[in-house]
Formats: sequence, structure tokens, C-alpha cells
Amino acid sequence: MESKRQQKFAGVIQQDLAAIFQREGMNFLPNTLVTITKVRVTPDLAIARVFLSFFNNENNQLALNTVKAHASEIRYKLGALIKNQVRVVPQLEFFVDDTNAYVEKMDRLFDQISKEPRQDETAE
Repeated sequence: MESKRQQKFAGVIQQDLAAIFQREGMNFLPNTLVTITKVRVTPDLAIARVFLSFFNNENNQLALNTVKAHASEIRYKLGALIKNQVRVVPQLEFFVDDTNAYVEKMDRLFDQISKEPRQDETAE
């Protein structure tokens, strides 16, 4: 369970990272929309786990590796934005948020189940 402090700090990081990706994300991921879906912060506020969703992109793993390659640059820009609010700029760990893929998979499974013929419930 995250504390209020962690949740507030995660919200600040999420907003500022969204601004960074919106302004400068095209430099290292052209024609790709990057969305920060969730940020989780450790209790000591030293590590921020950032979950990203990529739109208009074929290979999410390649996009994630590209973001990881630019992690120090992104952290530097984040530090410039939040320097007056924090003592230490957290390390950034990036992950792909596969929630949409999971939801689509579950929808396909439920559609498949609903199309299958039902067994007669009165037959014993």
C-alpha cells in the first residue's frame, strides 16, 4: 500500500514526464505517441517505476529499449522540472504497460466463449 506522500510524488513525476515526452519524445521515438499510464515510487522516493504505453508503434520492446537508452537524459530533464520540490531526483525504471493487450486478449476469449453452443442445462 502506497502512502499519500508516495502517491503525490508519483503524480508529480507522471505529469512532468508526460510533458517531457510530449515536447521531446519525437526526438528519439518518431511517429510514436508515448503515454505514461502509471508511476510507482519506492517508500524512500529513490526509484520511480514508470509504466509506458506506446501507440502507433509496431515493436513495443524496441521502443522500450530506446526509452531506456535515453533514461539518463530523461532523468536530467525531469530533475530540471522538479528540482525545487525534491531533495533527490529518483532513478527511473521503465516498463511496458500491457494492460490494453491483456484486455483485448480477454475480450477475444469472452467473445469465443459466447459464440460456443450452450449445453442444455435441463439434460441430466
